[in-house]
Amino acid sequence: MADRNGILIVVADGEHARFVQPAEDHALHTIASFDAISAHQRTSDLGDDAPGASYHTGSTAHHALNPRHDRHRLEKASFSKFVAGQINERNHAYARLLVIAPAHSNAEIVSHLGPEAGRKLIGTIGKDLTGLPDHRLKEHIEYVI
Repeated sequence: MADRNGILIVVADGEHARFVQPAEDHALHTIASFDAISAHQRTSDLGDDAPGASYHTGSTAHHALNPRHDRHRLEKASFSKFVAGQINERNHAYARLLVIAPAHSNAEIVSHLGPEAGRKLIGTIGKDLTGLPDHRLKEHIEYVI
């Protein structure tokens, strides 16, 4: 069971996230992990294809139209909102919150935190540590916790 007086460490990027907490032996352990559905999809699989072409009346020149938005960026923003929702739902299970994610994902997650989770936020680290195993996280967070 999660320690109500403990810390929840969120390690995320735009496509992967895990929640880490210290156990009784003070070792860090993943308690939950999430992967975005779009994590390994190509842009064309997400719905965008090559830009369409357009031409002006009276001209034989064709111009490519730029897509209106980047589907990968939208999917990453949606995943960050999902991660923040999961943090908010677990609000009763931790007393302090640390978010570790690349700057853009970090800002997205923090912006969607509820008021209670926001008050528990003790810091953020703007790094992508999703590929780091739990036992190696301590060296990156000791100065914060």
